[in-house]
Amino acid sequence: MDRGILFMLLSALISAMNGAVAKVLSQDFSALEIVFYRNLLGVAIILYTLKHTAPSLKGGKFHLLFLRGVFGASAMVLFFYTITVIPLGEAITLNKTSPFFVSILAFYLIKEHLSKRAILALAIGFFGIVLITKPWGLSISYAHFLGIMGGFFAAAAYATIKKIKDIYDTRVIMLSFMGVGTLFPLVLFILSIWVSNPPSYLEFLFTGISWHSEWHLWALVVFMSLISTLSQWLLTKAYSFSKASIIGVISYTNIPFAIGFGWMLGDAFPDFWTFTGIGLIILGGVLVSKSK
Repeated sequence: MDRGILFMLLSALISAMNGAVAKVLSQDFSALEIVFYRNLLGVAIILYTLKHTAPSLKGGKFHLLFLRGVFGASAMVLFFYTITVIPLGEAITLNKTSPFFVSILAFYLIKEHLSKRAILALAIGFFGIVLITKPWGLSISYAHFLGIMGGFFAAAAYATIKKIKDIYDTRVIMLSFMGVGTLFPLVLFILSIWVSNPPSYLEFLFTGISWHSEWHLWALVVFMSLISTLSQWLLTKAYSFSKASIIGVISYTNIPFAIGFGWMLGDAFPDFWTFTGIGLIILGGVLVSKSK
């Protein structure tokens, strides 16, 4: 098997496992706490590697680096929240809508041409989202909407990375995302002391922080941080070994992995319409990658 494909399959499996661990932790931790502790450990790991080997690129566009951090942290908060309230497979599928948003942002921001295949892919992907969210009453659930917004913020983060990948070390880019992902929850934890009755649609942002004495919970937090870092490393290696279009297609294998993990954790097995929607989003993602 091609090494790039093998590394991407492993990355997809570990990424789905990471989501499963987060879902287990959500029984005791809020989504914001999971994001905080996961990024706090990630910052420590990245700072250690930077101390061991200094970055080779000088940087120069700090505002874009900061934006990457804001977009990436926002995507992570919304992703972990949706994991706690909807089935794991659906949460990961909605997060995988990011390639569609990347195409749209590229069209509007840098005037990148959209081919007929790309437009078809966007239409197919949008219809897939409709089947998953099931807005038959002309409204979708708030959790599904936040899942879609997580995909949008992830796309904005990817678009920003394209602007700074040649001027900032990869570890520095990761540090911006993890640093903001640590500070943002910390600020909200402090604000939650004074915000006692937030609007219902913002309650998940003002949960406060609590101490957990169970050692196995902290072991899961450390395990999640390690496997998420491993997943990112495997992803990077996969793109270095094979064509981006091929790796992009293989990355969708984390959806069936996530459905399997979710089912083992008690999620309802996807119904016909949800399965059809997932299939259409995967098809749209494949077409998007082939159109580039």
